[in-house]
Amino acid sequence: MKIYLDNAATTPMAPEVIEEMTKVMKNNFGNPSSTHAFGREAKGVIEVARRKIAKLINAEPKELIFTSGGTEADNMAISCAVNDLGVTRVISSPIEHHAVGHCIEGDQPFEVDYVRLSDTGAVDLEHLEELLKKDAKTLVSLMHANNEIGTLLEVDKVSALCKKYKAYFHSDTVQTMGHYKIDVQSFGADFLTCSAHKFHGPKGIGFLYVSKELKVSPMIQGGAQERGMRGGTENITGIAGLAKALELANHEVEEHIAHVQGLKSYMLDELSKRIPEVQFHGEIEPSKSLYTVLNVCFPSFENKSMLLFLLDLEGVACSGGSACTSGASTGSHVLRGINADTNRPNARFSFSRYTTKAEIDYVLEKVEKIVLAQPVS
Repeated sequence: MKIYLDNAATTPMAPEVIEEMTKVMKNNFGNPSSTHAFGREAKGVIEVARRKIAKLINAEPKELIFTSGGTEADNMAISCAVNDLGVTRVISSPIEHHAVGHCIEGDQPFEVDYVRLSDTGAVDLEHLEELLKKDAKTLVSLMHANNEIGTLLEVDKVSALCKKYKAYFHSDTVQTMGHYKIDVQSFGADFLTCSAHKFHGPKGIGFLYVSKELKVSPMIQGGAQERGMRGGTENITGIAGLAKALELANHEVEEHIAHVQGLKSYMLDELSKRIPEVQFHGEIEPSKSLYTVLNVCFPSFENKSMLLFLLDLEGVACSGGSACTSGASTGSHVLRGINADTNRPNARFSFSRYTTKAEIDYVLEKVEKIVLAQPVS
């Protein structure tokens, strides 16, 4: 039996998305920049998708720039803020995705401040306001939900503080777009990022939302695509798949939340009963935590470094953190950032609307077998 609980890394594509993309591949092979009928039809697919996505998030079509995914969108947001908007300081946190973290670390032409966090990864809003009082043109870059521990940002409060102190606000919404109904008007951010493969869409496609109030320049030169904002022939099939996946995700989203949150709460409760001294990283209260992610800190045992491998042998796919750093040997910067005990083994289990209770029961059985059968180290 094979159980997939690594949906924060990527999700299986929805059948409806595959069907939509297949239709486009068969019927719309033209270059969208061509002026003949084949090109116009391909361009039409893109613009219909753009309007559909814009309506779903309450944006204007011109505020969306299609990208290769969340990493490019995050990079572009920070680049635009610094190079086009005159930002001289970035306020962020030590537990951001590397798509943000690597853009602001090292020798940069701007100052960087890191907001304090609680031991669950929650932003210290008093410290954020203290930092914002400094007279500097500022970008606040804080993710909506952490991809490893699931802690949610208090978006309304952060947005209000940014407006109060006239700071720009960028939020990486890669883990939350498609899992909550996001309204960009009430969200209050100047930049938002999306990656389709996090909500049963295709890999290699996403978008950057840029408020229409901002004037920014392209990061990728070479063509007039995306209204001159991103050179390169558009990924037509990916864009169509993204629009279909977001449409499906927003349909009956409350039912999806209830289903997945129920599985997460059930697994959390069962692990607490079955594994002595088990702990959980990040917020676990539903109103403060991303319902698709559960980061578990197990008691230490002799073969703790083999935990993920042993689970994989039992047919259970999960992770120790971000898939983007799975080849690194430095451990999780997120767990270090909240001063977690990194000597104990941890695993991130992440769920989707396709996950079942029977699968969770199987995983619980295998986790209990592995963790309790090992000598304590």
